[in-house]
Amino acid sequence: MALDDIGLCARALARIGVHPITSFSDGTTESEIAGLLYAPLRDAVLSSFPWNFATRQVLLTRLATPPNGDYQYAYQLPNDFLRAISAGVGGRGRGINYRLSRNELHTDASEVLLTYIFRPDESNFPPYFDSLLMTRLAAEFCLPLTENTSRADILSKQADQEFTRARQIDSQQDSPNRIENFSLIDARD
Repeated sequence: MALDDIGLCARALARIGVHPITSFSDGTTESEIAGLLYAPLRDAVLSSFPWNFATRQVLLTRLATPPNGDYQYAYQLPNDFLRAISAGVGGRGRGINYRLSRNELHTDASEVLLTYIFRPDESNFPPYFDSLLMTRLAAEFCLPLTENTSRADILSKQADQEFTRARQIDSQQDSPNRIENFSLIDARD
């Protein structure tokens, strides 16, 4: 069952033994804390690893005004951009020098294919990511709502373990990287 932001927070709150919420504006301390912490924490967890379900490639749009500095071109980053993974040209997703500045990518390349982490809708989170996010939310909600530091520490350690498990599962969702243009392999041919 796909969960939304409220469902993820409600389950995280239930894990620490407080009343779940039905909205971020229901007037309770739980909804206030969840409303303050949810979005930044979701984005931080999404940005922490190149999750397959949150990775996208796009050919960037060059801006008319060049950047001030040491690069020739400026490109607009996508609205759903969270973190760059790589940038390249000619159908290859890596291999150029670039710098991110505010909501722009600066480079000397006349074309840029950006591979990046985006913010998918919560209904598209896979179950292993839901579990990770709920555990991380429970760890973050625990201290302000229960003032129990030892329990918050335990939940934080559980969230770290859940992160490792989720990364392993996600890493198995595509083909392993091939070694290309490696001198020792080329020498055998």
